[in-house]
Amino acid sequence: MLKLLIALLYVFSASAHAIVIRHDVDPTQYLAKSTDFSPLATFYFDGAHGTLIDPKWIVTAAHATFCIRPNSFVKIGSKLHKVKQTYIHKSYQPGKSHDIALVELIDPVTAVEPALRYKSSDEQGKNIWFIGIGGTGTGKTGQTIDSYQNQQTLRKAQNTVLEAIGPLLKFKFNEGAQALPLEGVSGGGDSGGPAYYKDATNTYLLGISSRLEGAGIGRYGITEIYTRLSYFNAWIDRVMNQTSNANQVVTKLPPASMPAGINENNLQGVCEQIGLVP
Repeated sequence: MLKLLIALLYVFSASAHAIVIRHDVDPTQYLAKSTDFSPLATFYFDGAHGTLIDPKWIVTAAHATFCIRPNSFVKIGSKLHKVKQTYIHKSYQPGKSHDIALVELIDPVTAVEPALRYKSSDEQGKNIWFIGIGGTGTGKTGQTIDSYQNQQTLRKAQNTVLEAIGPLLKFKFNEGAQALPLEGVSGGGDSGGPAYYKDATNTYLLGISSRLEGAGIGRYGITEIYTRLSYFNAWIDRVMNQTSNANQVVTKLPPASMPAGINENNLQGVCEQIGLVP
């Protein structure tokens, strides 16, 4: 089972994301603390994230929810919280669009302030932050350490919104003079993680880690795709207010939408291996 799990996680990393960094900056500069983005939620022992946007609600990527069921545990801060239900956008198309889901908790989180949802459509050009515990490496080598090997080390990195089009945000991993001081992109292991923006007073969630375009996870020049939160704010409100209908959500991923290598025959075993437990 362990060999199967490692193989599946490797395949899953093509769409799951963490932090890959510049080759010419001290790696310790990228190390993060949980307080850098307190609303960060973690679903599995080696990653897959979401963001607390309400005391009882987490937003994440649809494809990251393959093991999230009622009574699953989610980690926020230092505490585990039980899941009540998962709501996946009915129009989710793997590798294309609508990669978004909401996770409802049984009890409200009281020790962490939820992130604010960004509601304007002017994301393009904004400098944002990524954060996560998945795989790492540098822009020259690409990802060289996977999420299992990373052992839950938390990192953060900067990037700039290259494009904001419809339901998607796009980012590029620049190098040299074009790069931000802590430029970075996602690697393998943290689907659903945040792209967040800080102004003088508040922290806003702009995007949700979805997938990459191009060859080589984490190499310079790679384009990363995040789900654009502002596009889905109305859907989020309907689900949280319980006004959505069966045509707008599903409560678990259908078999055809599972990450590559995961199917109904091995799903339970994989979830038992990577799920969080008290």
